[in-house]
Amino acid sequence: MPPTELLAAAHALPASDTAEPAVRMRGLRKAYGAHEVLKGIDLDVRPGEVVAIIGKSGSGKSTLLRCINGLETFQHGTLTVLGQPLKHDDAAAMRTLRQHVGMIFQQFNLFPHLTVGRNVMLAPSLVKKTEARAGEARARALLARVGLAEKFGAWPDQLSGGQQQRVAIARALAMDPAILLCDEITSALDPELVGEVLGVVESLAAEGMTLLMVTHEMGFARKVSDRVIFMHQGKVHEMGPPAELFGSPKTPELKQFLSSLHG
Repeated sequence: MPPTELLAAAHALPASDTAEPAVRMRGLRKAYGAHEVLKGIDLDVRPGEVVAIIGKSGSGKSTLLRCINGLETFQHGTLTVLGQPLKHDDAAAMRTLRQHVGMIFQQFNLFPHLTVGRNVMLAPSLVKKTEARAGEARARALLARVGLAEKFGAWPDQLSGGQQQRVAIARALAMDPAILLCDEITSALDPELVGEVLGVVESLAAEGMTLLMVTHEMGFARKVSDRVIFMHQGKVHEMGPPAELFGSPKTPELKQFLSSLHG
């Protein structure tokens, strides 16, 4: 299936076992020097599926996400995104990949010298050559979607952390990604601001966005995700529906991890 058709399918299809995976990994291994961070990951993510990735710091969660959008190069295995194999030596293919895979980071990474609206408009104007008037209309609509319609002309340093992170979500959505990767997007926020950001992500999940989220918000993972992955020492240690994974963990490692959260 051509990328454009697969992209449309990724938006349109419900999470089903018959759809071609939005992301497929086989035997994925990633090392930094002698330190192996990912030790043979096999994973399929269906279009429209919401997957939460949990685990201790250093278990490989963020590295896994960064491999999916090409920020990290892996040494062994295969990774297919929207039906296309990820090829680091093909610059054009990598640009296409990044148009279809959005990523939101712990730090908001907004450009301080650009207004909120210009931050959201920048990538479409550079990558897709979006005309200014259409780009502004789209940016205003996306800011309204994340509850910040009135902040189009504001500067990033005038916003709270939660507002900046919501702008970062709007900016990622401006490229119309088929897949959205969220890497601990609430960990830099004050506790009272976490809910406003998670509310936006929950609405995206409800609309059928394919989401992979590294998170330490277990209540949110239980509520929103279709599947939870517990990573331990570079491997997928347990995987299943949230009720099953949180309600009856099978391994001592997951039991210990969950009990440590309540300690």
